[in-house]
Amino acid sequence: MRKSTRSFACLLLACLISLTSIAQSVTITGNVKNGSTKENVAAVSVVVKGTTIGSFTDDNGNFKLTVAKLPVTLVISSVGFEKKEVTVSGAEKVSVELTAVSSLGQEVVVAATRTSTRLLESPVSIERVGTAAIRNATAASYYDILRNAKGVDVTNSSLTFTTVSTRGFNGSGSARVNQVVDGMDNQAPGLNFSVGNIVGVTELDVESMELLPGASSALYGPGGMNGTVLINSKNPFKYQGLSAQVKTGMMHTDQRERPTGAYHDWSVRWGKVIGERLAFKINAQLIQAKDWIGDDYRNYSRLGSTGAVIPGTRATDPNYDGINVYGDETTRNLRSVPTSGGNVDIFGAVAAAIGQQQPTAVPVLNYIVSSLPGAMNVSRTGYTERELLDNNTTNFKLSGGIFYKLTNKIEASWLTNWGTGNTVYTGSERYSIKDFKMGQHKLEFKSKNWFLRGYTTQENAGGSHNSTITAQLFNEAWKPSATWFQQYAQGYLVQELTDWTTAYTIALQGGQSQAQAQATAFNAIATTSPLKYHNVGRTAADVGRPVSGSDQFRSLYQQVTSSPIPIGGLLLDRSDLWGAEGQYNFQDVIKVVDVLVGANWKQYVLNSKGTLFIDYNGPIKINEYGAYVQLTKRLLNEKLILSASGRYDKNENFKERFTPRATAVIKVAKNNNIRLSYQTAYRFPTTQQQYINLVVGSGVFLAGGLPWVQDLYNLKNNPGFQLENVLAGNFTPYKFKEFKPEVATTYEIGYKSLVKNKLLIDAYSYYGNYKDFIGRIVLLQRKAGAPQSQLDYLDLASASKRNAIGIVTNSDTKVTTWGWGFGMDYNFVKYWNFNLNVSSDNIEDVPTGFVSNFNTPKYRYNIGLTNTGLGKTKQLGFSVNLRWQDEVKYESDFANDNLPAFNVIDAQINYKVPQIKSVFKIGANNLLNKYYRNGVGNPAIGGLYYVSFGYNVF
Repeated sequence: MRKSTRSFACLLLACLISLTSIAQSVTITGNVKNGSTKENVAAVSVVVKGTTIGSFTDDNGNFKLTVAKLPVTLVISSVGFEKKEVTVSGAEKVSVELTAVSSLGQEVVVAATRTSTRLLESPVSIERVGTAAIRNATAASYYDILRNAKGVDVTNSSLTFTTVSTRGFNGSGSARVNQVVDGMDNQAPGLNFSVGNIVGVTELDVESMELLPGASSALYGPGGMNGTVLINSKNPFKYQGLSAQVKTGMMHTDQRERPTGAYHDWSVRWGKVIGERLAFKINAQLIQAKDWIGDDYRNYSRLGSTGAVIPGTRATDPNYDGINVYGDETTRNLRSVPTSGGNVDIFGAVAAAIGQQQPTAVPVLNYIVSSLPGAMNVSRTGYTERELLDNNTTNFKLSGGIFYKLTNKIEASWLTNWGTGNTVYTGSERYSIKDFKMGQHKLEFKSKNWFLRGYTTQENAGGSHNSTITAQLFNEAWKPSATWFQQYAQGYLVQELTDWTTAYTIALQGGQSQAQAQATAFNAIATTSPLKYHNVGRTAADVGRPVSGSDQFRSLYQQVTSSPIPIGGLLLDRSDLWGAEGQYNFQDVIKVVDVLVGANWKQYVLNSKGTLFIDYNGPIKINEYGAYVQLTKRLLNEKLILSASGRYDKNENFKERFTPRATAVIKVAKNNNIRLSYQTAYRFPTTQQQYINLVVGSGVFLAGGLPWVQDLYNLKNNPGFQLENVLAGNFTPYKFKEFKPEVATTYEIGYKSLVKNKLLIDAYSYYGNYKDFIGRIVLLQRKAGAPQSQLDYLDLASASKRNAIGIVTNSDTKVTTWGWGFGMDYNFVKYWNFNLNVSSDNIEDVPTGFVSNFNTPKYRYNIGLTNTGLGKTKQLGFSVNLRWQDEVKYESDFANDNLPAFNVIDAQINYKVPQIKSVFKIGANNLLNKYYRNGVGNPAIGGLYYVSFGYNVF
């Protein structure tokens, strides 16, 4: 009884304490509107002045927060509006109207210093894309908005595989650019670069994108040689409610590549706050389209890094190798085909077989064979990309997060981003990325001055396969090359023998003597173009060749693409990435100088089961760790802001690296700042550059750059000879050297000015040095062993007597890059904005014959005009952009050539219906449908036309 009494007393006391707490707290509710349009404003910050207690308005502009007592002063703020303070002394609902102001230069960025900094005061060049820019963009995909930023280059392997780069060294899948999504490294572990936006933030969930051009390793670690992209998603505490967007359109309107096809992009987001501490969000987006197709059928000579476009077509060159034709990389010199018993002259062997059946034809056959060239290179018939690859793009993204406020100062969150889809990527070959899946999962704790996060990336290559290897093995599965080339030679000789016989018979019938008729017949075949016989030979060998789309084709294709490399074309990549990172800002502890410190750890787990990496004995683990510190000091009444930072990184396969950075911001007048910076960057060789072991279509063994290569290929006992040296007659064996990270140093000066809150000007100039370039060279190795005599060296010139091994190494070449950029945003009349940017990038000190892969136009510009409130009701708006870039010398492992200059117009017009929180839009990317390419071997990009409906898009 006494125990029950004590329990009841405790319960009663707890209830009294709870009631007292409730009685002492006050709930404030309110609404925020745009003072000009009277529309509700979402995602407005409402904070109790002098505290960390706060909330955000929901999608209806309403807010609610609990305070201990009244009165309090609320600080109400949002980008694009004037900050307002409101004193609340009673329980009545608070109604607030905000005054719209220009946000030019006032946006807050984090990427520049890893702390919140006003864009106008950033110590380094930075580009920012916010929610307003996304809503008014002409681009069908928010990720493509970056192509309109100054100094930015974009490469499109396909519709959904976009690669962004700055200040040179652009290409499909750049390992020199970091992409960070909500604090997570967004790279695919098996590739070491991001797969565009296939796995990332859905369009409705993007809060902002920030781009740091050029060197950025000092704060963001290895890889930031040519930029860092930060994509930040929306916090459900701030962005609440249900949002949806339906976008549909069409591509290929001129049916140049394929019949007109549909384009669909559907997305939905739901954010919800439960109570005052818990919030969640869930997002989904589905993109489906008939993708652009690689249709460059020009003839290409593949010889190491010196490949080039050459004259010829399938009808005019027996050894034709089309850029976007696959399977024709299989080639033989029919006068000397390697076999287990030595090299065989296929024409001679076939002629002998025919002679046994037709003894009287032996003299003619002997003459024909003796008249043939000493080398007759013939390639197998390939399949175009249209015939071979599935260019029907699909991308489905699903993401969500749970956020919980442990206290008013500490927030915990779990975030998951997952994506799957089909696309095409251009690397050393064109890769069909099919049923690719990648998930990222993060647990994070953060407060005002610190964060601690851990995350993982799980990759599954699905049914992805190498197009060239697939096509070559497809041909072999249908008809082995030994049979195909024999039938080719037989068709060639039989047709030439038939022509000789016909000419001989006609000559005899015309009254010529036997000797005269023979001479006439020999002259007839001698003056006939060999192409006739080549084409007849090909037709004979191709009898029964599977037609794309047929049951026979599908069956063989499925057989090859479902079998892993090397017996098929399937990649079995299941690589993972694990990471942890923490940061602390001592601003509230150390007052004399701002101190920021951080550290991180990553582990790559490579798992391709030998189809991509040399991981035959199990997964390969690579550990990286690093730490950084940044000091910032404000001087002369904040007219001078100095900062210095340094970062230490270690990869277990390489020596440690230290990267410093120093910056200065000089305020020459109000809203007029000069910035100076010294930045360094580096990148460890990618996982593929360390451990790849793959045979590509050209017959080259792609190998990594670590010491295991020498053992696997016995290069210590049987040396390799650099291809370029062999071609020049230099037979000095290649000497291996230390494999090192690539390093860059950049100096920059910039100026940013805001004039009368209407005109924002940003200009920069930079100068950079690169050394220890990481690239690939081809070594030729004699199959029969190390050369012992001068005669043995001749085997290096014979494809049948040598191995070709492409190894990764550092170049001794040091190159210089420099460039400049100028941009302006002008709000010349209310609701009207004009923007312009122009930039230039250049490379110098490139030795003759060195392949730099700079791939950057000398000049480019973007011009845009936007209106966000036309007409009496201000519900109509539009945007139009013109982008132009100069011609480009484009180099890659896949193909090299010059890309012509191009200009593109993008446009959209929209109509807002505030009553139902909706917007309708009609838009076009490449409005005039003028096809262009931004990478050799990549598809030509035409017009994409769409209409969209958005609900509650904020």
